[in-house]
Amino acid sequence: MTLAATHGFLSPTGVEIAFVLVGIVTLGAAVVTVTTKQLVHAALWLVVALGGLAVEYLLLTAEFIAWVQVLIYVGSVVVLLLFGLMLTKAPIGRSEDADSGNRPAALAVAVAAAAALVWVVVDAFRATWIDLDGPAQGSTKVSGAILFRHWVLPFEALSVLLLAALVGAIVLSRRDRDQEGGN
Repeated sequence: MTLAATHGFLSPTGVEIAFVLVGIVTLGAAVVTVTTKQLVHAALWLVVALGGLAVEYLLLTAEFIAWVQVLIYVGSVVVLLLFGLMLTKAPIGRSEDADSGNRPAALAVAVAAAAALVWVVVDAFRATWIDLDGPAQGSTKVSGAILFRHWVLPFEALSVLLLAALVGAIVLSRRDRDQEGGN
C-alpha cells in the first residue's frame, strides 16, 4: 500500500500543516497591510505577506516561482513603494488621511471579489488532477513557457505601470521642491 493510499484528510502531513500555518500568517499580514493607518508599516507588512506567498510556493515545490516572488515583488515592488512614499513626502507616523471612511463598501467589494475568485477557481479546476509522476509543474522550463506564451502582455503592462508610478513620484517630489524654492 502506498503513502497516497494511507494518507487521508484527517491525517495531514508536515508540509500540509506548514502550508496552513504559513497561510494563516500570510492572511494576517495581508489584513494588517490594508487596515493599518501607518503607510510605512503597511509597506513592511506587505513584505511579510509577499514573503509568506514565497514560502507557500516553496512548499508547493515551485522554487522558481518562489524566487521570482522574492526578487520581483518583495525586492522590487516594495522598494518601489517605499521610494514612492519617501519621494512624495508621505507621513511616516499615523495618518488619519489613510482612512477614507469607506470600510463597509470596501468590505462588501472584498467579500464579493473573494467569492467570485473562489467560484472561478473551483469551477475551473474541479476535475483537474496533477500528474505527480510527470514533469514538475513549478519547474523553470514549464513556468517560463507558460509565462512567455500566455502572460507576456500582462507582465509588460505591469512593468510599464511600475515605471509610470516611479516617474510620477519623482515629478511630484520635484514639483513640491520647486514650489517651496519659488516662495
